[in-house]
Amino acid sequence: MLTVLIVIFVIAYAAIALEHPLKINKSASALIGAGLLWTIYAVSTGDAPLVSHQLGESLMATAQIVFFLMGAMTIVEVVDAHNGFEVITTRIKTTKLSSLMWLVGFVTFFLSSILDNLTTTIVMISLMRKLLDQHDDRLFFAGIIVIAANAGGAWSPIGDVTTTMLWIGGQITSLAIMKAVLLPALVSMIVPLAITAYVLRGRDVVSPQHVDSDHGLQTTAFERNLMFFMGLGVLVAVPAFKTITHLPPFMGVMFGLGILWLVGDLVHRHKEDYAKQHLTLAHALSKIDMSSLVFFIGILLAVATLEHTHILTSLAQWLDKTVGRQDIIVMIIGLVSAIVDNVPLVAASMGMYSLTDYPPDHFLWEFLAYCAGTGGSILIIGSAAGVAAMGLEKIHFFWYVKKISGLALVGYFAGAGVYLVQYQLTH
Repeated sequence: MLTVLIVIFVIAYAAIALEHPLKINKSASALIGAGLLWTIYAVSTGDAPLVSHQLGESLMATAQIVFFLMGAMTIVEVVDAHNGFEVITTRIKTTKLSSLMWLVGFVTFFLSSILDNLTTTIVMISLMRKLLDQHDDRLFFAGIIVIAANAGGAWSPIGDVTTTMLWIGGQITSLAIMKAVLLPALVSMIVPLAITAYVLRGRDVVSPQHVDSDHGLQTTAFERNLMFFMGLGVLVAVPAFKTITHLPPFMGVMFGLGILWLVGDLVHRHKEDYAKQHLTLAHALSKIDMSSLVFFIGILLAVATLEHTHILTSLAQWLDKTVGRQDIIVMIIGLVSAIVDNVPLVAASMGMYSLTDYPPDHFLWEFLAYCAGTGGSILIIGSAAGVAAMGLEKIHFFWYVKKISGLALVGYFAGAGVYLVQYQLTH
């Protein structure tokens, strides 16, 4: 049975990694993989109450992550529908490409720690279209945005799906991860940023002649500011909500979403239906990327079978015997996350190492949050941010390998070195 489970998981994983050449959506592969794995496990075990209990546990852990992401994505869609991100775009005024690169890098880094790396990448690349006319310049900026968004997401409990998974799973706490990973993540962005800014030095920003409105819908300055600051406020308040109430983060996001929904309905209550339809929470819910959420359900449930059959524990023991050093094992996981999606990798790692052996805020979990978050930047298919940038700016896989991968790799190792030195000094 174990061999069959491993073979099915590897095939499903390969189908997810080769989503673009196969032209089969990764959500389909993940769901079929999860369905097959649980079916084979249930039939071969023959202990229906045990399997049902384990599936219930796994479903509860998965649902918490999915509800959290659903709430966060909806909040961002509402802010975007109100053109709330113009609060940032209207304040960028610089004529040199290198200064714009530094500005965009730092804005992306800190914005992705509040929103998430995928959303920030979409927002910042949309913003670059309004600021830059040359496609070649936009490609370079898109590459740096991917690196900065992934680095910014790694140190915040709400910035990256993988860090969120570790946070919700109880492997890390919000203040500890921010203190431990902020400096390494910053270094992993600054190194590539400095090299690229040096290459672009002396060149002027060529702005597009015509800038179109995002939605063709006009919102007042009050509405834009209100939704921008309320949306950001809700997302930033989630870690505090979890600390005070000890309730799971999805409850905080759903509570905040309810408040935002109420405020939105009150603000637009005197408008005609056609004028307010695009600004409602109901419309925002219809715009969120449901296929990504379904993918998370499939992949997390698939990984859960490997956890319940103790395949992951055996793999962890084999790695410990073969490689021996925890820092190298985690760095390998980070490099592998450039080739395959970092979500299933982190989910697998969470199943490989138990919280009894590795308590919350252990070196393993913090370093994993850094490596899995930033390692995905090395290839464009290694992170959700990269895949989004690829679609938005039509970036070719091999262009990214030639121009950006080397920068991301140098940044990855620089940040990892900083984390290891910092850990030695503080422990």
